Amino acid sequence: MHRIKKSSSYRKVAIAACFGTFLEWYDFLTFATLAVVFGPLFFPSNDPTAGLLASLATFGVGMVVRPIGAALFGSMGDRIGRKPVFMITITLMGIATVGVGFLPTYEQAGIWAPILLVSLRLLQGLSAGGEIGGSAVYLTEHAGNTNRGFKTSFLQLMGPLGILVSTMQIALLQHWLTAEEFQTWGWRVPFWVSLLLLVIAFQIRRALEETPVFTEFNKDQKAESQLVNNFKDPEIRKKMFLLFFCVSSSGAILFFCVQVYTAIFLKTMVKLPSALVDQLSIYATLALFPLTIFAGWLSDRIGRKPVIISGLLLGTILIQPAYRALQIFGAEFIQSSNQNSLLAIVAILITLSLALALVVGPQTAFLAELFPAKSRNSAATLPHNLAAGWIGGMLPLIVTWLNQAWGNSLAGLWYPAIFLCCASAIAIFALPETNKINLLK
Repeated sequence: MHRIKKSSSYRKVAIAACFGTFLEWYDFLTFATLAVVFGPLFFPSNDPTAGLLASLATFGVGMVVRPIGAALFGSMGDRIGRKPVFMITITLMGIATVGVGFLPTYEQAGIWAPILLVSLRLLQGLSAGGEIGGSAVYLTEHAGNTNRGFKTSFLQLMGPLGILVSTMQIALLQHWLTAEEFQTWGWRVPFWVSLLLLVIAFQIRRALEETPVFTEFNKDQKAESQLVNNFKDPEIRKKMFLLFFCVSSSGAILFFCVQVYTAIFLKTMVKLPSALVDQLSIYATLALFPLTIFAGWLSDRIGRKPVIISGLLLGTILIQPAYRALQIFGAEFIQSSNQNSLLAIVAILITLSLALALVVGPQTAFLAELFPAKSRNSAATLPHNLAAGWIGGMLPLIVTWLNQAWGNSLAGLWYPAIFLCCASAIAIFALPETNKINLLK
């Protein structure tokens, strides 16, 4: 029998899983935040844009290899257990991130500087592929058979929290230090901080147990790699596609729209002051926290499927008019400093956050519940990371390119709107309900 863990024991598991995932996101996104700094330090060029593009490409490498990490570590998780992989991924991410903080610059080491930077970025991407998805399986298998949506929804807060902490830390450093000090050594501080966070996360995770689900099903059968078997099984293959297209890709698109592209849009298209946009982004992120937990709780009451579909439909309907309204109210605020216009912008950002929350709130529980225990880790992590890395991660680039191609600041937003519309239609007819299933099956 799948024993129900005591609430105190589950809280310990949840804190360990969430803290580790927060560290993964913090490490992963600090690199993106500092892309402008890395350009001249590691990719010196007479053209500053070329250096920035090289730096952004290095960030993109981490996104591209995430599915490889998911395939590798997801398969290991089905074979040797969830906890050992949990320990490996957090250690890899921590070592790679701390290593960035000690790298020599191009001026100090020549071509070896960018080579080492790209190598560490590859390790970060591989680690994130195993952690993000694998931690969802680990947490859900510890959550018991009741209120899994609510209990596991907290894991989805770690991405926004990672963005928030990383951005605020760098903003404080830039405030306290001169531009020369930050360029010389200040940019290294967030990576050094990772060492302390790594030690804490490792100690917490080391004391954890293997999931009761893995322990139970592993008694009766030989542990083996399930990755190839997943693609041979038509039912699992179908569910992997549904997870990829309807949930993980759509959640990633909404995440990058709400958490990443909105700030770019308000700064570059609407021309709001950068400091004001950063404040608005913080408000939207803070609103996302209770909304995500509410969505997870609601999925325990009415089911995962209706909550996820509600988010997909809301995103489909909302994206185009929401960004058009942001342009209108932003222009009004620039012309007259009308506080009502600013309040309207905040309301729009919170509504966009609601669409994201409805999809990702039940997501942690859903992606684990969707697959049988013996193949759960590999079947869940690969499509999830493929979606996040290749669909969500490419969204700002695709939207910006479409805007330029059509000469319209809103044209590119038809891409996420159409994608979410297609995902909604497929989800309505094909997405299974997973609430209350037995995780041992």
